Amino acid sequence: MSQMPTETTSAAVIAELERMFAMFPDLPKEAIIKQDILRQGLAFAESALQVASGYKPKDYFIFSFDLVPLKEMQVYEAYRSPEEIRMTGGPYDLLPTIVSVRVNPDSPYRVEIHEGHISLLCEGALLARLEFPPIPDYYSAQLTSGKKISQIAPAIEWGYLVYLTVYRLCQYWGKTEECRFCDLNENYRQQKEQGREYTAVKSIEDIVEAMAFINQHDTVSRAYTVTGGSITSSLQGMKEAEWYARYADAIESRFAGRWIPKAVVQAFPKEETKLLREAGYRIYHPNFEIWDRELFSWICPGKERYVGRDEWMKRIVDAADVFGPERVIPNFVGGVEMARPHGFTEIDRAIASTTEGLEFFMSKGIIPRFTTWCPEPTSDLGRQEGPPLEYFVKLLYAWRSTFEKYNLSAPPGYGRPGVGSAEFSVSAFMDVIRVERLPKGREIAEV
Repeated sequence: MSQMPTETTSAAVIAELERMFAMFPDLPKEAIIKQDILRQGLAFAESALQVASGYKPKDYFIFSFDLVPLKEMQVYEAYRSPEEIRMTGGPYDLLPTIVSVRVNPDSPYRVEIHEGHISLLCEGALLARLEFPPIPDYYSAQLTSGKKISQIAPAIEWGYLVYLTVYRLCQYWGKTEECRFCDLNENYRQQKEQGREYTAVKSIEDIVEAMAFINQHDTVSRAYTVTGGSITSSLQGMKEAEWYARYADAIESRFAGRWIPKAVVQAFPKEETKLLREAGYRIYHPNFEIWDRELFSWICPGKERYVGRDEWMKRIVDAADVFGPERVIPNFVGGVEMARPHGFTEIDRAIASTTEGLEFFMSKGIIPRFTTWCPEPTSDLGRQEGPPLEYFVKLLYAWRSTFEKYNLSAPPGYGRPGVGSAEFSVSAFMDVIRVERLPKGREIAEV
């Protein structure tokens, strides 16, 4: 079995990439490089951000997704780093590949000016030419409340997804309840400490006004996500399912069918899940985060305490009766099962555990997705090295193999699948889908 290696030195990065290319020749090189950038982050030369213009900077739409706190960044990095990069060309002739930005000044992947172009360099060598995401046309508009649309309804995935974090806190409080990888509450605190406008609870009025403006001026967005922290007691006198259901109801009553509505909330009992479906949501993400039974209770103590691991998994399966299995898309945090001190120390054992979860869900037509864990320093897991590239490449391979085994369609609400087309930016699971092997006529599942 592959052992958890010691920290990879910068000089070995390209050699490790090419080792993975050789080990998994039928995985796109683009996906392998994307996963390594996501796990190690990006460093930015000041000149690259000075030369670039008219691009969309990071909105910090829910978590920090950085490997350093804002207060430790250079002035030119804080709030000036782009939301995403799109890399093309270079020595591997990369197809266009969108990657979420996680700032890490010590990353071996550096964004610099090379031969007059904004470029991605690694070990001093050109890896790809880069584009930064354009600013949506509606971004400068101000709502009646005085808030900017970019603060209320930010766009990600190169504009495909409007991300509505309507509750920027979580009622799983402290080390005994918060998911250990999560910096939702701490990110809210750091944004406020930096003096940034960062609304904790977004009003339905602001959301609807923002979506009306987007509907009028935007032709790129195709889906929206409503999400936020867990509500263990109540918020504004409402339980969680009722509270989040109101947002889709308000949007869909005005703009039915304009976007694909997605809810990223807790796993609810079936009757409460029906509230979401009746409100207008078409995709449900009751994120289970990690499959292993013992690690679930350590990584997600609040979910274990309030719901319990077995009940959480049961509720995901029950939700398939309400939404249809292909529209239940729970997330797991790829890599967190190797977190120290209690996680797996062997790559293959970690992959085997997650594959068991993939088999459990995909055999029922439910398609889990994954996001790429990068240890955020203000989370409980703190500053520790994440899993090596080999883990993430094997995870991609296991995900795709299980997906193809059950002859599933590309998950709805995630844009286009396949290398060179995928818009999902926080992992490469959509990039590795082989479009030519998708079921005929079901390349993208109907919503």
